[in-house]
Amino acid sequence: MVDAALQSNGIAYLPEAEFEPHIKAGRLVKVLEDWSLSFAGYYLYYPSRRQPSPAFTLVADTLRLR
Repeated sequence: MVDAALQSNGIAYLPEAEFEPHIKAGRLVKVLEDWSLSFAGYYLYYPSRRQPSPAFTLVADTLRLR
């Protein structure tokens, strides 16, 4: 999508981090900023468990660090 936007093939809607270098360099411009939502981060909902699986623990720990 980034490449398509850089080649003037339309508007792309992705997280701003994907476009930030191109916006700073002037290759792309933001449009419809009033309707753009900010990304507050990931949320993880899970039931309380005494012993979560190792795979679940790995995912939860990784998301906490980011």
